[in-house]
Amino acid sequence: MRAVFNAITELEYICLVTPHITDIEPALKDTFEPLQSLTDPGPRCLALICHRRQHCPRLHIRPAREVDHDDIMHIFEQHAKFFDQPYVLAELIDAQNEDNHSAVCEIDGVTVGFISVTADVDLKKLRDGFELSDFNGLYKPQQTELDEPGEADEEPRRTQTSTSQQGTHSAGEEFSQKPNAFCIQLFIMDKKYEMRSVDFIPYVFKLFPHRDFCVFTVPSLSAECPLLQSFLRVPPRANSSLVHELYVSHRVGLRPVGVRPAVSADRPAVSALVQGLTLSESLLKDLDCFYESRGDPDGLQLQAFVAQVDVEVVGIVIIRDEQDIEFIRAHFNIENFIYFSHHRYEEHALIRHFVLKPSFQHFTKHLFKDVLRLSHRSCLYHRLYPPPHSQQNSCVHHLDGVLNCAVPIRPRRQIIYPLEELGINAPSRRITEEQAPFALCLISRKLTLEPKVTINARIVVVGASDTGLSFLEVLCLCPHLRFNNLTLISTHGFPGDYNHEDVGFLSTSHAYSSRDLAQLPLHSCVCVVTDKMVGINRKSKHVLVSGGEKVLYDHLILCTGLQYQVPCPIGVDLNQPVSNGELQNQAARRRYTGPVPSNLFTLNDLHDCVAARRWLCANFVDLEDHAVVYGNNIDVYTTVETLLSLGVRGSRIHVVLPPPEPDVCCFSDPAVEKAVATATEKAGVQVHSNCLLAQMNNGENPDPLTSVSFATDAEPLLLQCGVFINLSNKGVDCDAFKSISGSFLVFDGRLVINSSFLTSDSDICGAGPVTKFSRCYYSDEWSHASFNSKEVGQELAAMMLLLFDPTQEPVDELPSDLDHLVPLYKQAMIQGGKLPGGFNYLHFTKPAASNPTDPPVEHLEDRGIVTGRVETGDYFCLHLDCFELVETITCFSLKPLPVSNYLSLYGKHQQLLGQMLSRYHQSLIHDLYSFFRQSWCLAVYHDRFSDFELELQPITSQKLTDDESSAMTEDGFDEVESRAALRSGAVKYLSYNENLLPMFACSGQL
Repeated sequence: MRAVFNAITELEYICLVTPHITDIEPALKDTFEPLQSLTDPGPRCLALICHRRQHCPRLHIRPAREVDHDDIMHIFEQHAKFFDQPYVLAELIDAQNEDNHSAVCEIDGVTVGFISVTADVDLKKLRDGFELSDFNGLYKPQQTELDEPGEADEEPRRTQTSTSQQGTHSAGEEFSQKPNAFCIQLFIMDKKYEMRSVDFIPYVFKLFPHRDFCVFTVPSLSAECPLLQSFLRVPPRANSSLVHELYVSHRVGLRPVGVRPAVSADRPAVSALVQGLTLSESLLKDLDCFYESRGDPDGLQLQAFVAQVDVEVVGIVIIRDEQDIEFIRAHFNIENFIYFSHHRYEEHALIRHFVLKPSFQHFTKHLFKDVLRLSHRSCLYHRLYPPPHSQQNSCVHHLDGVLNCAVPIRPRRQIIYPLEELGINAPSRRITEEQAPFALCLISRKLTLEPKVTINARIVVVGASDTGLSFLEVLCLCPHLRFNNLTLISTHGFPGDYNHEDVGFLSTSHAYSSRDLAQLPLHSCVCVVTDKMVGINRKSKHVLVSGGEKVLYDHLILCTGLQYQVPCPIGVDLNQPVSNGELQNQAARRRYTGPVPSNLFTLNDLHDCVAARRWLCANFVDLEDHAVVYGNNIDVYTTVETLLSLGVRGSRIHVVLPPPEPDVCCFSDPAVEKAVATATEKAGVQVHSNCLLAQMNNGENPDPLTSVSFATDAEPLLLQCGVFINLSNKGVDCDAFKSISGSFLVFDGRLVINSSFLTSDSDICGAGPVTKFSRCYYSDEWSHASFNSKEVGQELAAMMLLLFDPTQEPVDELPSDLDHLVPLYKQAMIQGGKLPGGFNYLHFTKPAASNPTDPPVEHLEDRGIVTGRVETGDYFCLHLDCFELVETITCFSLKPLPVSNYLSLYGKHQQLLGQMLSRYHQSLIHDLYSFFRQSWCLAVYHDRFSDFELELQPITSQKLTDDESSAMTEDGFDEVESRAALRSGAVKYLSYNENLLPMFACSGQL
């Protein structure tokens, strides 16, 4: 019981009700005492109660005395903190007056904690560094009211994303210059009694009866102590240079808060409470619907509850029946946190609106606990819609209050069903019908008693690459951790603000679509700085961006990736004979520093593609000028297809291919490469090979660009140019290079890191193609560019979590022999896009070294499966490795591809895929597209199939005799028990996932 009372500080009593009136265990009799019955005869049960005072009493608080000095220093030693100025402690105790107080808490006469508070607070410094508009700047209002000052939302943090957090400032409210806050100077607590540190709060407020706020500043890297659970964290301003976090508590937060169903008489108080908040009209409309019919216009039940202090309404929660629970179950992993079968459908509800005054934000978890109890619900869900659908958001103030209580739910990978072929065997339309994408958070009864670990460390990610986004995804989806200071520095903002599917131009890694990003809580958990890194100050630990702002960091993550650079003309006289080999080496060392022509587009991200598309539609498509596409990679051909789809005739498009880099080709499959060349030629596109840009506008003013000259192995090439699209010279961005080298981080063609992602600065990590491993590993052929960028980001996040996650044990230092091994990752390298001729292209394969020293291993013909032809647009090529696992897939089709289905095939054994290899050799498979559309494949595409495979491993890993084959053949399972276990496991897997796999008949359906 002591552990329970310690964990839940607000708990006063524990009741035990049992029908066993006489049969009570002796241990329970010693812990609980019976309650007297108020009726005669009493109920046929036994009611017992346990009091806090018997197991974990509240601590006794008294003023500190000089004789307490040694006891307090002993507590510092327990915390392994070296207090290098012990005389300061003596001065704090000795200097007590009406503005300075010190106190100790004790139990059984033993000092277990110390606190020092003062009325001397630098309010100007705090106002300059933090958003204090909710607290009147910590000054007293000129007309003091019973409660704390009126509501006003903070200004947006840079480009902070959640509209539900933003409101308008209260107008016409004036404040005096009389301070209304005192601060905690020093606080220490014995670890055994940390959860009772909240006993200090009522005491210190009594010391300053005329001040309403208690403030506490803590270093951003320090762990959040239990005392701060009764405080509200104040977000810093965008330009804040303070290295501390600010926490605020209002004295009214000490009052007991009651929760009850809303009544019509609460309408004026609620209206005043939400005045000035975004979407407040939506809240009041739903509240009126609740008063009138207890339901919304769609007929769904509404319930409204208010939080009340004395007679004042300080908060409101409106919930609604969750009608889409089957959709949520199918699209989000809610079963990571609840047993779905243990909850009735009517026990799931959606948080429509939530508003609570800042002074009571620490009560949010208890508010939801009471809402669950009064509404007879077990689960509450909150949806977070991205900016394009923000009108569907709820009125939530503050969103941080909800996120601190709720757990983020990871979205599930979806099966792409052949609905027409499945017919009545397809999943319910409630599951397959698309909705506007949203991120999801969950609050359940159990989760209201599980505290989160708050991480205030300032983690700054530079670059919205696949690596950076996957790193942030892992941190944001940690259910028991709450990262308050995640920042993304991106030149063009958050990539999820663009529709990935409709832009075109660039190929895709299929890591994140716009829908994928919308289903992640990045908008709500990450502060986005739309700017470009131009400098790193390692001493002051800040990143300087092009707008002049300094972004402070404790941990800096550099994952800027590689970008196409503006081509620099070699500037040679084309009348003089010069070989392309000499010019190529010269061009690689040159950087363009002149003005960039307005009609020259270097495409690196979605923002660049959207800008180019708009310009082309407005200034080029309807004219007769020519377009020059310069580069030698797959992006060149996806750009050509985009131009053709915009209505540009092929004869107006010139593809100029510079000399290819060694061991680099656009397409790994020669058949696909030939088909693309044929389709490009058929469209009338002119292709020029082995060309280097020599001059723009004949060396004159390049803006606007009207002609370009290229050096070739034969005659120079001169082209008229209405638009120049550059997809060449991929490398480290110039500003990123200057920032890295200017901060004296080791740079050797790429940012140098070790096997743990660390640079030469332990507070700066690097990941992704912008990095390379140190030469001490003697593995120059391997780098992060050789691996799946999303997986690299996930591994980086796993390494970072070791610093913050108390549930993980830190890894000891690696042995010296293992420390010189580079890490290798397993996920597939993926590439896709739409190519000339309207062909949909998908290629994925295992990671491979960039410049392998060993001779390449060719695919064995008997382990390759090819159906269809590139000419007819039904080409499908699949290769197996030596263990008969799917290693490579290439699709070249005129029809849309179910990409997520095919990606799930990677690493699967061919026997799991319907004895694919033997059936192919028996000429039973003529079309792999049709083969993988069969309903039996859908179980393999399921996102939990990998877990099912792991469950079966103990069965399938039985020892085989030396004469038996190691392959998984039927002869390998002679035992009846093994066969029965496999069947039972398969039936359980299909039965549990019946909502997504209804095409399989389970037990009892036949």
